[in-house]
Amino acid sequence: MKKLHPLSVAARSISRSVNVGLLFFVAGVVASPGGAGATLVSVGGMVLLGIVAAVVYELAYYERFRYELTSDTFDVASGVLARRDREVPLGRIQNVDVREPILARLLGLAAVHVETAGGGQTEVSLQYVGKEEARRLRRQLRRGARTEGETSAESASSDERASSDDEELLFEIQPRELAILSAFTIDPGASLLGGIALSFLSGLDPTALVPADLVDGLPGAEAGLVALAWLVALFLVAAWIVSAVLTFARYYGFRLTRVDDELYYERGLVQRYSGTIPLEKVQTLTITERVPFRWFGYGALAVETAGYAPGQDGRGTESAIPLAGYDRVLALARSIEPFGELALEDPPTRARERYGVRYLLLVAVLVGAGYPLAIVTPLERWYLPAALVVLVPVAAHLKWHNRGHQLGDRYFLTRTGFWSRSTKVVPYYRVQAVLHTQSIFQRRRRLASVTADTASSATLLGRAATAYDVDADAGLEMQRELEERLQERLRARKRERTVGERFGSPDESTLDLDPNSDTPHDSSEEVDR
Repeated sequence: MKKLHPLSVAARSISRSVNVGLLFFVAGVVASPGGAGATLVSVGGMVLLGIVAAVVYELAYYERFRYELTSDTFDVASGVLARRDREVPLGRIQNVDVREPILARLLGLAAVHVETAGGGQTEVSLQYVGKEEARRLRRQLRRGARTEGETSAESASSDERASSDDEELLFEIQPRELAILSAFTIDPGASLLGGIALSFLSGLDPTALVPADLVDGLPGAEAGLVALAWLVALFLVAAWIVSAVLTFARYYGFRLTRVDDELYYERGLVQRYSGTIPLEKVQTLTITERVPFRWFGYGALAVETAGYAPGQDGRGTESAIPLAGYDRVLALARSIEPFGELALEDPPTRARERYGVRYLLLVAVLVGAGYPLAIVTPLERWYLPAALVVLVPVAAHLKWHNRGHQLGDRYFLTRTGFWSRSTKVVPYYRVQAVLHTQSIFQRRRRLASVTADTASSATLLGRAATAYDVDADAGLEMQRELEERLQERLRARKRERTVGERFGSPDESTLDLDPNSDTPHDSSEEVDR
């Protein structure tokens, strides 16, 4: 069995020493007997003890960590205080990610994270191995078990040939695209980091950020409102700057290539990420057009795989294209799943009326909440939200216009959203369940929603492909048709596998699958016989 790279001790020790040293620093301050000299000795001694403990632990971790790639499993033995032995079947490996934090990059190291199908967390982490070893492991783990009887020398030769294969470059983000993406993307963590940055700049006194000239001569109440507005504006600017920097660092150098039946992505400035998107495990494609990107003809493509989306700690989808022209996004999406032209069917017009009523009720709630608020506060024009009524027809039409669905020969497509319009493409054979639902308000207007669940989607989180507010009777028919086409596609794929097993891997000379039909047509006399 192999060991981690010797320099992994240094990389892990530095990282762990910071955490353990900080903990021992706090312990040293608490345990200090008092006095400057005694405090310095106590704190320094505790920090040094923490660093030594971290280094000793990492040395023991390095000595006890072993891994081995066998013909059908990936075996890992680890543990300092408690021993743990794992055998991960190669067939269950879903994704293999390679990450290079800045310290590891300086030392020529990389971390390998192995995810299994349905796993809620990383199954195996190798921190750290050499970069070449990381690439070799990623390729071999994704290729699955080696052929029976293959020797180590033959395997190494095969890996060398595979690593020298030309990769097809599908997408590389351009500087202009990266700049636009960074400028108009709001990162969820940016507000927290922006607030922390402002706190340090103000010395934990927010009033220090308010210019004296801005509030001089104003009454107390007005001065307070102006100061608050100024601080809010500063907070938004700080959050925007932090968000732009984080997005730039995350997608810097983004490249997407294809080798055989896998997509390889690379991205990151400070911490470099690389990983695989196995095409045979793609469950859903999501084409996203967010405002304001949509106004300039830009879109994004995300890929969901079964149980796990690579490269995301939050288990979100991985971007196949973070931002590009809409035509380029469609072209790449069709190269993954050839779903043809988009011809989505709008919901019935009575759905638009439903949206109008919903927005009218929202305006009524805002006006109703303003009246009691005006009684206890100096708010005078509490009725101003009523002016939003003029926007209700426009909002209802936009919501209706940006929803739709399409039942193709091989794919189910849905679309929803105005500010972030998402078009989902689901192959029928990936559908796990078909749901026909009606809320109380939908039943009043004879409407329903039809959802096609896959192994990667989460219905409760709104990630599943859903045709919203279709006619209730048409929805039942759609549900039946989805289930029938699912069975047809499963039968067709079973026939393909049977032909492949009998006559070898099917290719264009022996098996022609009509893109407009779910039935494979044998085109050679050998297959006919």
